Amino acid sequence: MKKQIHKIVLFLFVLVLVLWGVTVNDNGQGLKEAGLQEKYIGSMQVHFLDVGQGDSIYVRTPDELDILIDGGPDKTVLSELGAVMPYWDRDIDIMILTHPHSDHVTGLVEVLRRYNVKQIYYTGALHTASDYLAWLEEIKEQEIPLSIVSNRFNIDLGEEINLEFLWPLENLANKKVTELNNTSIMNKLVFGEVSFLFTGDNEAEVEAELIERGVDLKADVLKSSHHGSKTSNTEEFINLVDPESVVIQCGEDNSFHHPHGRVLNRYERSNRNIFRTDLDGRVSFITNGFEIEKIQ
Repeated sequence: MKKQIHKIVLFLFVLVLVLWGVTVNDNGQGLKEAGLQEKYIGSMQVHFLDVGQGDSIYVRTPDELDILIDGGPDKTVLSELGAVMPYWDRDIDIMILTHPHSDHVTGLVEVLRRYNVKQIYYTGALHTASDYLAWLEEIKEQEIPLSIVSNRFNIDLGEEINLEFLWPLENLANKKVTELNNTSIMNKLVFGEVSFLFTGDNEAEVEAELIERGVDLKADVLKSSHHGSKTSNTEEFINLVDPESVVIQCGEDNSFHHPHGRVLNRYERSNRNIFRTDLDGRVSFITNGFEIEKIQ
C-alpha cells in the first residue's frame, strides 16, 4: 500500500514539473532555453501579436496583470493569446481599444466572449461598423466597466510600472469624427528605466501636436503608427522618440502596401532595429526594468 502511495505521489510531482515546464516554454516564450529565467525574475513581457493586417499587443506584468491593446481583424488573436498567456489564466485585467476600425476591434469581440475582461478603455467616438457595434453590445450584456479616455492620466500597475495615456486630449464620446485614425489612444508603458510607446493609427498631425505640447515621447521600443504608413512616422517624431527598436504590425502582402518604403528608409537611416510581424511573426520583448531583450 505504501509503495502505491509513493508511486502516486511521485507521479503527481513529475506531472507538476512537466506542466511547469510547458508553461515556461510555451507561455513564457522559451525563457528556459534562452537562459533568461534568473536574469528576468520579476519581469514584464510585451508581445506584439501576429494578427495579420491589424494591431494587437499583449502585456503581462510581474504581478501577473494582463493588458490587451486592440484585437486585430479576426479571431487570430485567440490563438496568439493562447501562445503567450498561461493556460490557466482566463482574465484580461485591462482591455484598450485605440479606435473603432475593424483591424483593431473585430478580434476583441471574441476575446470578450472567451475571457473575463475586468476594465475597458476607449474613446467613445461615433462609428457604425457592425463589428464595433457588436463589441459595444457584448460589453453592455456583460456589464463590464467602460471608461472614456479624454485627457492625460496614468494607471499604476505596481512594481514601478505605469501605463500612461497620452492621447486623445478631448472628450470624443458620441462625436462623429472625420479621421478616426487621429482619435487613437496613445499609451506609454514605463517599467523602471525601460519604456514602450504604443501609437495606434495616429498620423502626422497628432505627432506634430504632441511634439508641440512637449510631451515626453522617449521610448526604447516604438510601435510604428498606422502599420508603417507614410501618413505617419515623421522624421521629427522618430528622432524625438529615439527608439532602439521599432515594431511594425502589418499583414503579409497587404493591399495597403504597408509599411511604406519611405518610412522604412527613415528607420534604416537612423540605425533602428526594425521588426515586422509580416516577416518575423509575433515580436516579443522581456524587461526587468533595467535591461530589455527580444525573445522568441
